[in-house]
Amino acid sequence: MSMFCYQCQETSRNMGCTMRGVCGKPDTLANMMDLLIYSLRGLAHVDHKLIQEGKYYPEDALFVMQGLFTTITNANFDDTVITGLIDRALALRDKRKAELCALIGDKCGQCPEAATFSITKDQYAEFATKVGVLRTENEDVRSLRETITYGLKGISAYGDHAAMLGFMDDDVNKFIMEGLAATIDDSLTADQLVALVLRTGEHAVKVMAKLDEANTSTYGNPEPTHVNIGVGKNPGILVSGHDLKDFEELLIQTEGTGIDIYTHSEMLPANYYPAFKKFKHFHGNYGSSWWHQLEDFENFNGAILMTTNCIVPLRKENTYLNRMFTTGMAGYPGAMHIEDRKDGKPKDFGPIIEVAKKCLPPKEIETGEIVGGFAHATVLSLADKVIDAVKSGAIKRFVVMAGCDGRMPSRKYFTEVAEKLPKDTVILTAGCAKYRYIKLNLGDIGGIPRILDAGQCNDSYSLAVIALKLKEAFGLDDVNKLPLSFDLGWYEQKAVAVLLALLYLGFKNVKIGPTLPGFLSPNVAKVIVDTFGLTLTTNADDDIAAMMG
Repeated sequence: MSMFCYQCQETSRNMGCTMRGVCGKPDTLANMMDLLIYSLRGLAHVDHKLIQEGKYYPEDALFVMQGLFTTITNANFDDTVITGLIDRALALRDKRKAELCALIGDKCGQCPEAATFSITKDQYAEFATKVGVLRTENEDVRSLRETITYGLKGISAYGDHAAMLGFMDDDVNKFIMEGLAATIDDSLTADQLVALVLRTGEHAVKVMAKLDEANTSTYGNPEPTHVNIGVGKNPGILVSGHDLKDFEELLIQTEGTGIDIYTHSEMLPANYYPAFKKFKHFHGNYGSSWWHQLEDFENFNGAILMTTNCIVPLRKENTYLNRMFTTGMAGYPGAMHIEDRKDGKPKDFGPIIEVAKKCLPPKEIETGEIVGGFAHATVLSLADKVIDAVKSGAIKRFVVMAGCDGRMPSRKYFTEVAEKLPKDTVILTAGCAKYRYIKLNLGDIGGIPRILDAGQCNDSYSLAVIALKLKEAFGLDDVNKLPLSFDLGWYEQKAVAVLLALLYLGFKNVKIGPTLPGFLSPNVAKVIVDTFGLTLTTNADDDIAAMMG
């Protein structure tokens, strides 16, 4: 093996990528990411010790979040960025370690290797092959450590988005250090690691709540919206990813330039926020979920901005690299990168605007509209109507079909479920999984659309809030007594964080597919299945029968 990675749903044979990632990352990049994560674990160990001594550095937590975010599937393919982060992680670790040693003196115990190793750049490649996933020999301990790590990656992505809007949760920041440090603590038992897995879910809930607060405080509560999926006559910029701050600054800087702005994939929910609707050049949504981007970006003709993960490596014959830009934690060799904000000033999107002005208008690939904007504030404002529909029998069941889309042909299952669900069911969705069915005409139930889109993957929090509030409204003592089923698609580490959040909140009998995570060892999988009733999706007919039963 020249690498080992099994963090995403597409991992080879559901066991692990060993030569090149299915996502497209080469073995050299995968190994550098392993070294970055190992370096961040060492920093987290030192920072966690400092926190226990009363010294807390939120800026360190933000750095760790951004470092972990960079290693999420399909976020950054630029190895120079990764090695730069390794250098920064080691320098910061050593600075904090000196402070810790001076603070506690003789009380200091032996630090793990990740907190002490010294290395030169010409040793990076060799050392990186020794600190990856397989350095933990015990399969179950490895599984639990990686489950915590991948949950922390998802938490870090959401935490970074909130931080860009000026919102941070100190409890989440401190737990990131504690949880990451625990993954190199050989004294912890399997039971202690299981407890940390659940605490990872607890802090996933906290960070999604913080991001929801950040988004709605800044841009207003999402509202029901008919989103145009056709095209205009002006050149355009297509924005993909998740970062709403980037989207806002781009809208402001393109106003009056003759350029139209479109969303793609997970940026679709930007159309639902009141603050963005005032921009007349915000045209609508173009294309579908992330894995369609090779065709979508080619057809779009205009400039493309990747604000976060979900980059698909370009084919050699593709021609849009010269009009593709990245920003934030995203990166791709050959794509121009929009630098971070400095001194409190907005990012400079001038380079992408200049490229866009020289481009042709988008090629029309479809017409019509998508209806969305049903986050918790909107749905709960309709609570009386929803409750009456349930009591009258007009709505028999809610099915949560949130999560990620992906390339596997078996994912047509989710389209089949949506098409075959009885007409007295309502689908609650969030994330890019919705592209499997959101353009279907499934009608409504007494004015309530049969597909209620809450927004991005982090807005899965909204779906949990809706369920918990409905539990209170119906006077139930257990959320699992609601007429509610979960049928989730997953792909990467933010979905792992969402799943752990649902388990922490007490939701049981969740279906997930198209595969169980490859990083769950048989024993760890059995614990989760036995405790929470987690099951794998099978086929549309049988799963619908089980849910409706």
